[in-house]
Amino acid sequence: MDIKRTVLWVVFSVSLLFLWDQWQRHNGQPSLFFPGTAQTAPAAPAATGPASAAAGASTDVPQASASAAGAATPSASAVPATAADAKGEVITITTDVVKADIDTVGGELKRLELLKHKDTVDPTKNLVLFDSSATRTYLAETGLIGGPFPNHKSPFTALPGVRTLGNGNQVQLVLESTEGGVKLTKTFTFKRGDYTIDVKHTVTNDSGAPVSPSLYLQLVRDGNAPEGEQRFVHTFTGASVYTEGSKFQKFPFDKIESGKAEHATKSDDGWFALIQHYFVSAFIPQDKAPREIFTKKIATNLYAVGNILPLGTIAPGASVSMDARLYSGPEIQSDLEAVAPGLELVKDYGWLTIIAKPIFWLMTQIHKVLGNWGFTIIALTVLIKLAFFPLSAASYRSMAKMKLVTPKMTAIRERFKSEPQKMNQAMMELYKTEKINPLGGCLPIVIQIPVFISLYWVLLASVEIRNAPWIGWIHDLAAPDPFYILPVLMAVSMFIQTKLNPTPPDPMQAKVMMFMPLIFSVMFFFFPSGLVLYWVTNNVLSIAQQWVITRKMGAGPAKA
Repeated sequence: MDIKRTVLWVVFSVSLLFLWDQWQRHNGQPSLFFPGTAQTAPAAPAATGPASAAAGASTDVPQASASAAGAATPSASAVPATAADAKGEVITITTDVVKADIDTVGGELKRLELLKHKDTVDPTKNLVLFDSSATRTYLAETGLIGGPFPNHKSPFTALPGVRTLGNGNQVQLVLESTEGGVKLTKTFTFKRGDYTIDVKHTVTNDSGAPVSPSLYLQLVRDGNAPEGEQRFVHTFTGASVYTEGSKFQKFPFDKIESGKAEHATKSDDGWFALIQHYFVSAFIPQDKAPREIFTKKIATNLYAVGNILPLGTIAPGASVSMDARLYSGPEIQSDLEAVAPGLELVKDYGWLTIIAKPIFWLMTQIHKVLGNWGFTIIALTVLIKLAFFPLSAASYRSMAKMKLVTPKMTAIRERFKSEPQKMNQAMMELYKTEKINPLGGCLPIVIQIPVFISLYWVLLASVEIRNAPWIGWIHDLAAPDPFYILPVLMAVSMFIQTKLNPTPPDPMQAKVMMFMPLIFSVMFFFFPSGLVLYWVTNNVLSIAQQWVITRKMGAGPAKA
């Protein structure tokens, strides 16, 4: 009895410990098990990739290496002098899903409002992803390096055109800037129902000599967690890089701070991105275009990830174009898969992705039928419970047998309390006589743990349940229960389960098990209500199954 209860307790505790450790590591905090992985930010800026030499400079424009520029390394700063009093015009482009502010100084995307998603802190407002304010910095920047060419600090002129989508299917903004005899034309194309912005760069050499510029694309962000981040549910915030050769690599901002962000530095495919809970921004340059990949610290608590793409030598009077796409929106798996290979990996399922992805697929199929994410969670939990019914039944039958022989075990303890060896022998003989496996109640539960942890991460990572109502008082399954009704039901269900389980012979252990529901209910006060709904549903089904099996096991011996 002691062995079974102890193993159960250890398995459950270790599982929770690993969950907590994953939260800590995804949030950039030191690991409980690998404390050496924590990074201490140095005082000086650091960078990796081809932008390393420029990392300590005062400018946030990357500088090209010799290979990136296609010629000798620039002898002067890659950023031309910009008038201190230069002022630009902020142009707003509005579609059915986004509202974007682009500054004519640099053609910088400095604000992006998602019209279909509400703000976490203030649900009366739309969520703002890109921003340039006193408290937040999140920008998309592009430009040329390798000479005195237009960059994201240069003044651009906006060509006349429509600024709202209206009844059309797309709207464009064209910006032009000329420096050093080189004209850079940026064309932003926004499409109906699409979070992907096409960004085309056309470089025209109007000088009298050949030029060899390189195009840079970069995403810039402060290192703060998103506003409204829940206290006990920490998710990953940081940068990521994907190439066909190195696959998906992600790293928190403190890795960039310390210069230890490990990622591919050269490729001719892939993308780079900034990730936060539920949302991602990713630049996808055109395929088969050689590029260098960089990360760097720009200033205190300000970081960049990007690509440098050489455009080759452009003869006088000639033009070269480079296409790219910028996806900035929710982590909807089907949309991400359609945008670029591997982009769906930014949706963080933890270390059990291989199990979590099929679970999410099943979840979406159920939602197509039910149309409500709350009832989808309940139905999914029922299906998973049915799939594990034989294992759960075996576990509960073992617990029921243990409960029936508890009086005999207690008697053996009393009889041999001063003789541990004889007590263990008597216990083994009792197990053999009653045909009980002390670990019979543990092993089925251990087998199910990966599936339940995977389901936990699916519910935590799915933007689909964000702002999704269930019934009555639950208006957002991604937010905690406002009236704590589900956490209280969680505590009650855990208490009932505890009463159905065999009572531990050790009085101290019995008291600990009685307090467990209270301890966990407090923790679940801060969990998203969708997760708590899953646990409550699972507990109710477990109670029903355990009660039926325990009743049957108790009826047989009574009649005998």
